[in-house]
Amino acid sequence: MRGGGQLGLQPEPGHLGESPEVQDLLTALADYPVVLATAARNRAPDRLARHLVTTADAFFDFHDAHRVLPVGDEKPSAAHRARLALAEAAGTVLAGGLSLLGIDAPEYV
Repeated sequence: MRGGGQLGLQPEPGHLGESPEVQDLLTALADYPVVLATAARNRAPDRLARHLVTTADAFFDFHDAHRVLPVGDEKPSAAHRARLALAEAAGTVLAGGLSLLGIDAPEYV
């Protein structure tokens, strides 16, 4: 988000393509509410922790496969804004889940 802000790039939902990395991350994010409710109902924080690991792994696979921000003289595009929105969503889920587990997420790395 910091890099996007420096480029004047704002996250905006949009088409992300059909790659396995995008689909895996979208699935992990979509599963979060159900996993959270199940973990709370069963008093099983380990389920939430495992799901956060799955989400983080999916995010890093996505990040390795797709450039979130433009590089060099490349112009920012709708794809970059959509990828930035997906990265922001992943960060929100990960930070929120860690907070529920009593773990502080770093502001930035």
